[in-house]
Amino acid sequence: MKSQLNELKQLVVGLALIGCMAASSVATEPTTSQTAPPADARQQLIALEKDWVAAENKHDAAALRRILDERFVATFGSAKTYDREGFIGFFTGPVDPTESQTLTYEAIVIDHDTAVLVGTETAHGTKGGAAYTAIYRYTVTYIRRHGQWLALAEHIVKVPQAT
Repeated sequence: MKSQLNELKQLVVGLALIGCMAASSVATEPTTSQTAPPADARQQLIALEKDWVAAENKHDAAALRRILDERFVATFGSAKTYDREGFIGFFTGPVDPTESQTLTYEAIVIDHDTAVLVGTETAHGTKGGAAYTAIYRYTVTYIRRHGQWLALAEHIVKVPQAT
């Protein structure tokens, strides 16, 4: 009788451990979609970047809201951080116009519903009535939600001019 009781205890403990392990594996599974990106994801992202540049140049707040996720955060240099509305306010406020921006991509990494673009932006415009050219290095993280890419975060740094 005592050996049967010990076997029963071991069985109960074993089943409890299996239950804990199963619950643990379910709890750690990803909650986001893990579908493969569309075949034309790279082209979609490049087109979205062009739309973003156009929206900044036109000071188009509505277009920026369509492009930027509501949790969007941007960092300029190593200092100022903006949330989505702060970023939109910066580009729709009283700023000198940028006449053109050219983007060059060093890397486009796409993994399921996340993409990271690393590139260089060359901006031409006027500041205080004087023409300028500025070069920036940037990294943007995109997420794909409901089939649409949205910018989640951006970090942009001005490249110092050679002296």
